[in-house]
Amino acid sequence: MAVIRLTKEFSFEAAHALDGYDGPCREIHGHSYRLFVTVKGRPSACDDDPKCGMVMDFGVLKRIVADEIVSRLDHAFVLRRGAENDALCVALEGRFSNIVRVDYQPTCENMLEDFARRIAARLPRGVALHALRLHETATSYAEWLAEDNCDL
Repeated sequence: MAVIRLTKEFSFEAAHALDGYDGPCREIHGHSYRLFVTVKGRPSACDDDPKCGMVMDFGVLKRIVADEIVSRLDHAFVLRRGAENDALCVALEGRFSNIVRVDYQPTCENMLEDFARRIAARLPRGVALHALRLHETATSYAEWLAEDNCDL
């Protein structure tokens, strides 16, 4: 059976600010993110398997990405964890409920690395994460490819 790649698209709205950045993205701003998740594997060839002919159920992939990424970040304000942001986060959390603190600068590139680790850890046996593409705007995106990241 051939190796097949499956891709599912997701979208979410989120705001962030880039600490210490020397351009306008140091200010709080938001994006309409589009995330493309590509997995690969061999379709099940077992006639007794209810997933016969599938690499994986698209619904399972949707649930993994929804749990790990979309439900966590949709309509969130994402900010790097650190002493310099603690007071800001405390003030914001007094009024808003979806403040997400991360251990990295919340750039498109760093978010992809985080997403790759989260998604890969939840994939069924025999299915591998192949690629991620995260559009920050309609014309700007970053990509993560498994072939470039053997450590996962």
